[in-house]
Amino acid sequence: MYVTDAGQLATPDNRVSVIDTATNTIVADIPVGTAPLEIAITPNGAFGYVPALFSNNVTVFNTATNAVVTTIPVGFQPLGVAVSPDGTLVYVSNHGAGANSVSVISTATNTVIATIPVGLQPQGIAFTPDSAFAYVANENSSSVSVINTATNTVVATITIGIGIRPRSIVITPNGQFAYLTNENSNTVSVISTATNTVVDIIPVGTGPVGTAITPDGAFVYIVNKGNNTVSVIDTITNLVIATIPVGVSPDQVTILPDGTLAYVTNQLDNTVSVIDIETNTVIDTIPGFNGPTGIDTGTICLVSEL
Repeated sequence: MYVTDAGQLATPDNRVSVIDTATNTIVADIPVGTAPLEIAITPNGAFGYVPALFSNNVTVFNTATNAVVTTIPVGFQPLGVAVSPDGTLVYVSNHGAGANSVSVISTATNTVIATIPVGLQPQGIAFTPDSAFAYVANENSSSVSVINTATNTVVATITIGIGIRPRSIVITPNGQFAYLTNENSNTVSVISTATNTVVDIIPVGTGPVGTAITPDGAFVYIVNKGNNTVSVIDTITNLVIATIPVGVSPDQVTILPDGTLAYVTNQLDNTVSVIDIETNTVIDTIPGFNGPTGIDTGTICLVSEL
């Protein structure tokens, strides 16, 4: 498990913490750029990609050794990141004022092969399971850009609503729906990928930001930054079936590949909450971070491998 330590605005950090999920302890640190807010691990678990907001680059590290492989220059203030399910592409959202673009990185060469104009201040990115399309949440234009990954062009723009600040997006394993957090309206938009239209709006907690879906597609976990909770949505009914208290100013969530546990970063109390998905209760709290935000499972890291 990998967590970005973004630090605080006045004192940004520049590391990724490695968690041993067998013991729920921090076992290593990886140096990256300044103010890393998100992280994505390749589908084979071999490499991690970390954009750094204040360094305008992406650090690539080897998960077997926790060593940095290379650093890739991208656009202004990169924030969001996602790896295509086929492992060939990394999309990075350039969030800084005036950037409004997505940098496309080839994992074969670790170079930027395209830059795609999108909406204002893009953030969260999600690929369809077949890697054919990427959905990008544009925070300040309250829209979602749909990108054809074969041509690296925007083929649709979905209007979400003025001023609602879409932040994070996840797509169901069957590829039929996308779930988008809207921080300013305390809702989640459900988008049909067949029509690229909003088909449902779900009320959740205050200030929803991060999102993750269980491997079977049954439940979506929504991080509510404003009231320190996680909402659990049943994807059959699109109703919230549980609300889980976590730490202070939670930001993002990830779920283990076996679907048993969810991990939530708590930015202001420097912890990660561990949620048992069967009971939807916090069963552990991991200390020792510095403004944790981004989180991804990667391969389960054992101490003996470090």
